[in-house]
Amino acid sequence: MTHQYPTLRFLIALIALIPLFLLQSHNSVTSQTRERRANANVSTSPSENANNGAKTPAARDEVVKVDVDLVTLDALVLQKNTARIVGGLKKEDFLLYEDGAKQAITHFSQDSLPLSVLFLIDRGGCLDPFSEKVHRAAVDAVARLKPVDEVAVMSYHDRTELLQGFTRDRSLIERALDRIPGHDEQADHCLNILFADAADYMIRAGNPVGRRVIVMITGVTRNFDCPGGPSGKSAAQAVYESGSVVCGIIPKEPGQGLENGIMIWATRMGKLGGAPYLDIETLANETGGELLSDKPENLDTTFQTLMDHLRSRYNLAFVSTNKKRDGTTRKLKLELTPNLQKSKDKLVVKSRRSYVAPIS
Repeated sequence: MTHQYPTLRFLIALIALIPLFLLQSHNSVTSQTRERRANANVSTSPSENANNGAKTPAARDEVVKVDVDLVTLDALVLQKNTARIVGGLKKEDFLLYEDGAKQAITHFSQDSLPLSVLFLIDRGGCLDPFSEKVHRAAVDAVARLKPVDEVAVMSYHDRTELLQGFTRDRSLIERALDRIPGHDEQADHCLNILFADAADYMIRAGNPVGRRVIVMITGVTRNFDCPGGPSGKSAAQAVYESGSVVCGIIPKEPGQGLENGIMIWATRMGKLGGAPYLDIETLANETGGELLSDKPENLDTTFQTLMDHLRSRYNLAFVSTNKKRDGTTRKLKLELTPNLQKSKDKLVVKSRRSYVAPIS
């Protein structure tokens, strides 16, 4: 049975479960730094191997052979008041800092690198965010990508399922979107398991010389860590290590705001007792991504906006002045020069805020 909105019984049950979440937090998996491995043995559906014919062993090896001292990041520049994309900027218009130390930008381009886009589609919880209108908008969005861009599709609730490995064949992607598993309102939104698996797959199979983007289609942006998986903190660290930009498409339907509001409230209460949770908005902010929402009938335009933003991002790279290979998380700050800010209306820069240093 599909609910149009979460019932009072659901709310009462959720409140009653908060003490359980608090107890489970003491037994959660502690965060740890993951190794970069090109051929990690992650459980995926047979479609990954069947549809990765373009991925030769040499291409997979490149994932670990790429110069790990070269740190890359994307940047989206928008006018604050109008949200219009600002193009035509030069390398000299940007200032980059790592842990407060200024860095020299060695590589600079715009829309010159191919995209590796991993779609994550939520199949759990009270509401189904992947209606026919959303499905159609997603298919149209994939069609707007460049031929060199690759796409993969993964669904999730209590566990993840890779429905289609990275491919440039749009017909395979459309078929994967056509066979999205049914919505299961008894299942959870296990974001900690999801992002750990998504980051691992992106490191393993994503184009090592392209730009990596995770696009979620979900109605819930927060959830407690599910037992039996890595901690949300560890999963977030894996996302940062993968170099992926996290974006979200949120279909606004009756009840969606209430369900998401309940989860935001519950995690805030749980935080007081130390219950771990993962917040998609935080991941988007930290990686330089964005969350876009609208009614399902308007999502075609929303997807178009997201694709325009992905295509308009600046690509920068630098070699850190900190030569230590210690695996630490280092803070990044990318801003525009004061002269540029004075010559234009107030501008906003969206880019990743940290990265994980390599380990010798």
